[in-house]
Amino acid sequence: MTNKITSLFNIKYPIIQAGMIWNSGWRLASAASNSGILGLIGAGSMYPDVLREHIQKCKAATDKPFGVNVPMLYPNIEEIMDIIVEEDVKIVFTSAGNPKTWTKWLQDRDIIVVHVVSSVKFALKAEAAGVDAIVAEGFEAGGHNGRDETTTLTLIPMVKEQLSIPLIAAGGIATGKAMLATMVLGADAVQVGSRFVASEESSAHQAFKQVVVDAKEGDTQLTLKELAPVRLIKNKFYNDLQELYKTGPTTEQLKELLGRARAKHGMFEGDLEDGELEIGQIAGLIHDIKPVAEIVDEMVVEFNEAKIQVNSF
Repeated sequence: MTNKITSLFNIKYPIIQAGMIWNSGWRLASAASNSGILGLIGAGSMYPDVLREHIQKCKAATDKPFGVNVPMLYPNIEEIMDIIVEEDVKIVFTSAGNPKTWTKWLQDRDIIVVHVVSSVKFALKAEAAGVDAIVAEGFEAGGHNGRDETTTLTLIPMVKEQLSIPLIAAGGIATGKAMLATMVLGADAVQVGSRFVASEESSAHQAFKQVVVDAKEGDTQLTLKELAPVRLIKNKFYNDLQELYKTGPTTEQLKELLGRARAKHGMFEGDLEDGELEIGQIAGLIHDIKPVAEIVDEMVVEFNEAKIQVNSF
């Protein structure tokens, strides 16, 4: 499976494990990298010293390439970037901010930069900023998402039509068949999040992993567009939020209900009632919790089988 992305990252398979907050610690990232894909540590839920610890543990657990996902709205962003350079991380995925801010600074230090977008407009801005590749993430994705609600199968060909750098598809991808579909539409690789939440190595709470496995079609919803759009499992917190919406709330009232650390309480600590439970629509197709290596093997086998099947039509 050699292509632009496998060559760029020096990986075996064109699959990236998404760097998700409260789910993507060093155990998940190293297991992903050891499986032949690119593992990412999710820095968005880590204080600088915690991130340094995870990077060091990841380096001890794998001799394969791995990277760090950095939301650029992070309050300690300068310190985070300095740690990445000091710890000799060679791949950074940036999101939630202007790619011009850090791309050249990172590349001047021999770091590959990939930026996550949810629209053609921002894909072109990222390309103009000089990033090495783009992740185009569709509306199906879990966690924080784009406001335009453009689905993956629509977004990928629209971005591909105007982009000249490597393209990674994300949102609603958990199987080899979905991987093939997005690559047929123009993607060079896929980024997978929700499927790896329900892995043995994920840092998510076991109770949250089980909720993901139990989820059915329609159990998630994109909400909080007034703050930052996020796809959530429908639980008590979600229902409380919908009741508040009936009153025509201000952004301050929404912020007050959201509070602080609600995502940590839900995904990391297992508060299934009042926690924020971020997951993608694809949860309805996730039926078990298994090691990362098995997930990757199944995706690759299904991808190759689907290619044979398509070629027989």
